[in-house]
Amino acid sequence: MKVDWLIVGAGFSGCVIAERIATQLGERVLIVESRDHIGGNAYDYFDENGVLVHKYGPHLFHTNSKKVWEYLSGFTEWTPYYHRVLAVVEGKKVPVPFNLNSINALYPTCHSAKLEEHLLNNYSFGDKIPVLKMIEHANQDIRSLGNYIYRNVFLGYTVKQWDLKPEELDSSVTARVPFSFSRDDRYFKDKYQALPKYGYTNMFKRILKHKDIKVLLNTDYKEVFKEIEYKRMVYTGPIDLFFDYKYGALPYRSLTFDFRFHQEGDYQEAGQVNYPNEFDFTRITEYKKITGQCVKGTTIAIEYPEAYKAGVNEPYYPIPKKENTEIYTLYKQEAQQLKGKVIFAGRLAEYKYYNMDQVVARALHLFETEITPSIDKS
Repeated sequence: MKVDWLIVGAGFSGCVIAERIATQLGERVLIVESRDHIGGNAYDYFDENGVLVHKYGPHLFHTNSKKVWEYLSGFTEWTPYYHRVLAVVEGKKVPVPFNLNSINALYPTCHSAKLEEHLLNNYSFGDKIPVLKMIEHANQDIRSLGNYIYRNVFLGYTVKQWDLKPEELDSSVTARVPFSFSRDDRYFKDKYQALPKYGYTNMFKRILKHKDIKVLLNTDYKEVFKEIEYKRMVYTGPIDLFFDYKYGALPYRSLTFDFRFHQEGDYQEAGQVNYPNEFDFTRITEYKKITGQCVKGTTIAIEYPEAYKAGVNEPYYPIPKKENTEIYTLYKQEAQQLKGKVIFAGRLAEYKYYNMDQVVARALHLFETEITPSIDKS
């Protein structure tokens, strides 16, 4: 087979770049995907009870980027959705990120009023304050609140999710779930928050609907790439795998899901409820509360974090620790030697956590800066 571009992986990075190449440059693209579906970890499907579920855990689209929003809007209509998360703390379900409503639900009225006064004297309303910073604060009451959130909301969930304590991880991780000095219970504050009206898989099908894009599923690219004649490659898989683990395997955290159907109309109060302290799982997702689907009964997914094992489960989250970054840097140097031949894009190829909108923005940026200029020069 002869194509202009070989793209490894049919997730956001691969699909967006393929669409740009085909529609903007008129070049032929072959996408090789090891799984039996397109969409990467954003893949969704209707289960046997007719409930639209996300196979690899809840994917909530949110962005402040008008460019990303308008690009994806060319392939889907949207269902507005503002994600709200509850966490079980001392037997009560309270909003997270932890905010003033959470304080009011857990503390006596006189104490919560005093805490709010101290917070107002030290922060601006609307601030997002890293919990680890609160613990170091000079004000005793703020320190006490920080320690309470750390012990009851942050520590247990982090240990289950990462098998590490918060202080053992890069600060970028601990900053993702701060104390929110507000009464806004929305988990995200982005300008655009929605889900594809007909699902992510439907959106991906429309992205790839072009005569110059072919997709080969259930295929390990290493088994076929020598049989394919191509000019350049976009690689979105694990970078350590690409280089045959030359510097060792990069560690990831993985997940497993226990999907259950219930006949009752609703299972829980919100689309997501976290369990930071009790049980082995981290959260329960009720999908129809997220998708807005009207269906009898409801499907939930109980989520269990676990270590990644190649060939056994999926690599979800790069583990942001100094020693892992050092290994990745060695692979990145190898990748730079292939500049002009192979483009490494996405969470696995760049060993970096990306939200969905960030992946799309990155893919569009790579097309504009590394693909289009190379075509112009050729």
